[in-house]
Amino acid sequence: MVLTMHTTLPESTSENFEYYDLAEVCDMGDIVALGTVFVVILYSLVFAFGLVGNLLVVFALINSQRSKSITDIYLLNLALSDLLFVATLPFWTHYVINEQGLHHATCKLITAFFFIGFFGGIFFITVISVDRFLAIVLAANSMSNRTVQHGVTTSLGVWAAAILVATPQFMFTREKENECFGDYPEILQEIWPVILNTEINFLGFLLPLLIMSYCYFRIMQTLFSCKNHKKAKAIRLIFLVVVVFFLFWTPYNVMIFLQTLNLYDFFPKCDVKRDLKLAISVTETIAFSHCCLNPLIYAFAGEKFRRYLYRLYRKCLAVLCCHPDHLSFSSSLSESQRSRRESVLSSNFTHYTSDGDASILL
Repeated sequence: MVLTMHTTLPESTSENFEYYDLAEVCDMGDIVALGTVFVVILYSLVFAFGLVGNLLVVFALINSQRSKSITDIYLLNLALSDLLFVATLPFWTHYVINEQGLHHATCKLITAFFFIGFFGGIFFITVISVDRFLAIVLAANSMSNRTVQHGVTTSLGVWAAAILVATPQFMFTREKENECFGDYPEILQEIWPVILNTEINFLGFLLPLLIMSYCYFRIMQTLFSCKNHKKAKAIRLIFLVVVVFFLFWTPYNVMIFLQTLNLYDFFPKCDVKRDLKLAISVTETIAFSHCCLNPLIYAFAGEKFRRYLYRLYRKCLAVLCCHPDHLSFSSSLSESQRSRRESVLSSNFTHYTSDGDASILL
């Protein structure tokens, strides 16, 4: 088994099975070739869309002159996690196309960035769910804790947790004979791949899904009980968040679990092994493309963020074609108008939440 990211690293086109004194060779040449084409195309798309979308989130949040909320802090860190993740994809794509090994340090570093971004993204999605639960369900009790300082502290803790959880995934990674793979000590060769897969299944999927499901279920209960005129939109977005996470990540995690069983030769037939290898290639790419949707679901869907994005657009437009004096006048006028409108909206929403944007930035 080459790392836990199964399809991005070149592997042998055949697999040898020596269980129960059997010697059998399973030809994987066509599966590897098909998987290579699939990975190159899809990873290139994931990189392009993930890079653009998450950079927009980062630039919009950083360039906003408004005071930041705890939600902004989490959205910024989610975007940074996804950027760290997608930044590794060109390296793996180049590696697959050329079948050339990476330098030992590069091999370990890229693998580390990949898994830190992988777990960081999942963890920040979970933290955002908990934050919304606190803001809407426990609004009165959580006001003092939902500060920017608290968000920064929590984010640092999440990054530390992501690094800690990702460490087993790359600690034994090395380059040897043009391959970047997990070179485990002899005593760990059988159990370590199982530990890595189990870690992805539990910490990267099951636990976050359970936390998200509970938080959003309680949020929906609260929204149904109030007379917020925007609760229908909030409920639709909640449904979208959970369903998209489930649909994109479940097939991949099922394949990871089956791959774990395959380590113990639960699927001795070559055809089953071939199908499993191809299925992992497909579901892995689908799961990784979730980072392209995060900006759409968590940022672009929120009215507050769209205002951030609009201001960023105005700044870029000013640099390209507008006269500074004219822009300054129109900008100050529109800002004044928006401020009055937002103050009215805020007064309507703070009755139900501990911050003005928590119920609509879903």
